[in-house]
Amino acid sequence: MNNASTALKVAAGIFLTIALITIVVILFISAQEATKTAQNNFADIQTELSQASFTVYDGTTISGSQVTNALRKFKDKDQFGIRIITGKNQAGQWYGNALSLNSSAGSDQYGSVLNPNDRLGRLQNTLDEKLNEYVNPSGKFKAEIVKDSSNVVRGLIFSQS
Repeated sequence: MNNASTALKVAAGIFLTIALITIVVILFISAQEATKTAQNNFADIQTELSQASFTVYDGTTISGSQVTNALRKFKDKDQFGIRIITGKNQAGQWYGNALSLNSSAGSDQYGSVLNPNDRLGRLQNTLDEKLNEYVNPSGKFKAEIVKDSSNVVRGLIFSQS
């Protein structure tokens, strides 16, 4: 009788230990899934915040002074280009890095930097009325965002309307 009682206690102890280990493993797996979900959500929020400064330029019409302010703000940004098309300069001028605007079917080059080492354009030229690059502060410009194949904002295009 004593041996049977001891055997039952040992069996119950083993059963409880296995149940406890199973519960811990289930909780750990659940916590892992929750952590992965939280990391993905955090990455999405981080991407949105990093690109929030560009949303004001997404298909809007802005003034020439806002164009020059954007140029001042982003001119030193790495892997980034701004193209300004004015009434006098229909071909446009790149500031910072020139970007590929090749959007042919299946092309993943759209929005990519053509030559990262070339820094183009001078901010001072947008202020000189004698030059074709002059940006009229009261002029109206259509703003467009340029994203690469990874959906990263690589540039802005401002076209005078």
